[in-house]
Amino acid sequence: MSTTPITSFAEFAQRADYSLLESLQPDPQATLDGHDHRPRQVFSGHYVPVTPTPLPVPAYLAHSPSLFQELGLSDSLAHDEAFLRLFSGDISVARQPMRPYGWATGYALSIYGAEYIQQCPFGTGNGYGDGRAISVFEGVFNGQRWELQLKGGGPTPYCRGADGRAVLRSSVREFLAQEFMHALGVPTSRSLTLYGSGAETVRRPWYAPGSTSFDPDVLVDNPAAITTRVAPSFLRVGQLELFARRLRRQAHPEALNELRLIVAHLIERNYRPEIDPSLAFGDQVLELAGLFRTRLIALVAHWMRVGFCQGNFNSDNCAAGGYTLDYGPFGFCERFDPGFQPWTGGGEHFSFFNQPVAAGANYQMFWSALRPLLADNSEALAQLDSIRDGFAGAMNQELEAMWARKLGLAAPDAALVNELLELMLRSQADYTIFFRRLSEIPVTTPEHLSALKQSFYEPSSEGLDAAWSGWLERWRAQIGDLVETSAAMKRCNPAITWREWLIAPAYQQAEQGDTALLQELQAVFSHPYDAPSAELAATYDRLKPREFFNAGGVSHYSCSS
Repeated sequence: MSTTPITSFAEFAQRADYSLLESLQPDPQATLDGHDHRPRQVFSGHYVPVTPTPLPVPAYLAHSPSLFQELGLSDSLAHDEAFLRLFSGDISVARQPMRPYGWATGYALSIYGAEYIQQCPFGTGNGYGDGRAISVFEGVFNGQRWELQLKGGGPTPYCRGADGRAVLRSSVREFLAQEFMHALGVPTSRSLTLYGSGAETVRRPWYAPGSTSFDPDVLVDNPAAITTRVAPSFLRVGQLELFARRLRRQAHPEALNELRLIVAHLIERNYRPEIDPSLAFGDQVLELAGLFRTRLIALVAHWMRVGFCQGNFNSDNCAAGGYTLDYGPFGFCERFDPGFQPWTGGGEHFSFFNQPVAAGANYQMFWSALRPLLADNSEALAQLDSIRDGFAGAMNQELEAMWARKLGLAAPDAALVNELLELMLRSQADYTIFFRRLSEIPVTTPEHLSALKQSFYEPSSEGLDAAWSGWLERWRAQIGDLVETSAAMKRCNPAITWREWLIAPAYQQAEQGDTALLQELQAVFSHPYDAPSAELAATYDRLKPREFFNAGGVSHYSCSS
C-alpha cells in the first residue's frame, strides 16, 4: 500500500489500469479517436469511446479531502494544472499509460418492471445511455480499483440532442450529497472534484425567486460545471437489461456473449472478493444473484434509516454493485411523510416509503437479465428463482432490523414502530430531529415530552400528549442499559441532515465565486453523527422555516440540471 501521497499528474497517470476497456467490447461502429458526440443508434458493444468537451476557463471550486486521502492523492493535486484540465473535460492532457479518450455506455430503462423505449429518440432503445456522463480514468489506488467519471462532460452518442452539460447548481448538490451519504455510512458513489467554468453558461428551466409553482416557470442561464464522481464501477442493472433484451430479440449473433461478458465483468469489478473465481460460471452467477440481493436490500434500509429518497429509482439508476448512484432528483425527508417525493417528475411510486417496492422491481429486472445465462441448467434456474422469490421477505426482515436499531430495541417490534410512525404523522414530526431527540431521551425522564416537541411542526394537544406518553412508556419498557442504548441510537440517528433550503444558498453563492458556504457544508456534512456546536446547531439543527414550504426549487424541484 502506498504511504507517500501522489503529488504530480505524472504519478497519478501511472495508476491507470483500464479493465473495462480491455475486457469488454467497443461499439464496432465507433470512431477510433473518440470524437463521437452526435446522437446516433448504438447497436452492439459495451461502450463507445468518447472524448469529453472541455469547460472553457475552468476554475477550482472544491474537492473531497477524505476521498483524496483514501486514494493516496495529495490535496495540492486538485490545483495541479493538468489534473484540473482532465477533470474539467480536457483529456488531451492524458499521458501514458492513460488513454486519450473516455467512454460512455448504453443501458435500458425499466420503471417498476415495465420496459420502456420511448425515451430513446429512435424508438428502438439503441440510443439510451450515458448522455453526459463520460468516464475518463480507471485505475488502482492503494490496492482498490476505482472508475472516475465526469458528470457534465459534454455530449455523447446517447445525449438525445441535449448539450451534455451540467449546471453548477446540480453539480454542487451531487458533489456534497455523495460525500454526505458516505459520512452517514450509506454505500454510495463518491465525489472527487468540482470545477466550474468562468465563461460557459447553459440555459435550463428553473424557478423564479419566491415561486410556489410545481413545475419550473422561468428559463435561467447557469454556469456550466463538472463534478467527478468515483465508484468501483458504474455498471447499472439497466446495462445488464440492455444486453438481455438484445439477446431476447436476437438483435445480433454476439448478443449472448456480450451479456455473459458484462456479467463476468460485474463480478470481477464488484464481487470478486466474495465470489470464488474457481467456481463454474453458472455458480458464480448464482452467488452474484444472492450477493446483489443482500446489498440492494441493505442499501434501501440505509436510505430509510437516514431519510433519503432517491426520487427516480429506475433500473438504470440502480448500481449493480449495490450502492447509491444518481444524485439528480434526490432529497431528504424533513417533515415526516411516507409519500415524500421531492422530484416533480417522480410520482408516488418512487416516494420515500415506496423505495423497498421499487428496489424489488429493479431486482426482478436483474434476475430476468441473468436467467439466459443459466438457460441450459434447470436446477440453477430453480435456485435463481428461489433467490428472487425471497426478496420481499428478506427486505421486510432487514427493514424491521433497521427500525429496531433506530429505536435501540434488542428485537424488532412492528406494532411499536407502526404506532410511532402514526404518531409522527399526527405531530408532523421532523424525521431527523425527532429520532435524534429520541436518542437522548433514554438518559432523561420518560414522561418528558418537551425534547420531542422540538421536532414537531404543529402544536400538540392533550390527547396527543397522552398518546405519546403511552408510547414512550411501552418503548422504555423494552430498553436495556440507558446510557448504552442512547449511545447506540446516536450512532444510528444522525444529528444533522440535508436540508435543501440550506443548500440553495451555497450554490447561489458559488455562482458568484464565493465558496465559503460550500466549504462549511463540506465540514458539517463530514461528521453528521456528532452533535454540532451551539453556533452550528442554530443553523443546521432546526425545523424547516415556513417560508420554504411549497417553495419551488427547495421543497420540490425538477431535474433541470
